[in-house]
Amino acid sequence: MNICLYREPDGIDPALPVSGSSLSGHLRLLCACREDGVPIIAEQSFRAPIHLSKSHLDEGRRVLSIVNPTAGFFDGDVLESHIEVAAGAKLVLSTPSASRVYRARRGGAAVSFQKFEVAAGGCLEWIPEPFIPHAGARYVQRTEIRLDPAAGLLFFEWIAPGRVAMGEVFRYEELRWEFDLWLGENLIARERYCLRPDDDSLEALRAKFPAAHYLSIYAAGEMARQWPAAELDGLKGEHVYLGHGPLVGGVQVIRVLCRDSLTARRTLEKIRLIIHAAAEIRPPALGRLFGAVEPLDAEACL
Repeated sequence: MNICLYREPDGIDPALPVSGSSLSGHLRLLCACREDGVPIIAEQSFRAPIHLSKSHLDEGRRVLSIVNPTAGFFDGDVLESHIEVAAGAKLVLSTPSASRVYRARRGGAAVSFQKFEVAAGGCLEWIPEPFIPHAGARYVQRTEIRLDPAAGLLFFEWIAPGRVAMGEVFRYEELRWEFDLWLGENLIARERYCLRPDDDSLEALRAKFPAAHYLSIYAAGEMARQWPAAELDGLKGEHVYLGHGPLVGGVQVIRVLCRDSLTARRTLEKIRLIIHAAAEIRPPALGRLFGAVEPLDAEACL
């Protein structure tokens, strides 16, 4: 079992849990099946700024929340995650609250490396709360997903424009996103983008809505076999700009721009329900996501 190694940014030593005012954290997680077929957390290891909740079983899936007990990420913080779903296991990962990255104090970036591996017959659902970059923040995220051709996936990402209620719409300094999705030995999706408010990189986000929330969803295997194209198209409207399409190997991708946080939350909820219904799978309850009534922008003032 190998953990993917990455080159660390200059000046950051991943072996040091705390260096000055920075944290170097990790998450190692393996979900496997018991002899009776019940998915369990077979291995886990984590270090601040990450903590794991107690998992539970719902609809035949192991459900687990990843918690950041600190205020959020600061420049110089490094988090490396390696999450593996073994053959036949079903895992749902969520976060109970938004992830935040704060103003860079010394000009560096907070960095997150994420690797997900799903074996044949396994299924992973990744559905975090939104990522909120504060004004002046610098952040790098590198995600690698490796799927067996017979594996299932439902992968959500939600990027907020900033703390809207504080007037910090697209006021971060730089967000750098790198994403690779492998199906077997084939690289089927690669994303590379760098968002800065002082150039034209945000033009596509701003063109439709002045404070757009961005949703990105990938689905594969059992979560994409019966694709609900008409139902997804029905979500388009005055406040929702949505598109979707197929990749090789039966993988599907959805891109959404939403006018505000409440629209994004409701749209995310609907997409999840639609995809699960099409797959004839009852979605495991996440607790913190559905039934929320307070807008994200209000809580961002806290």
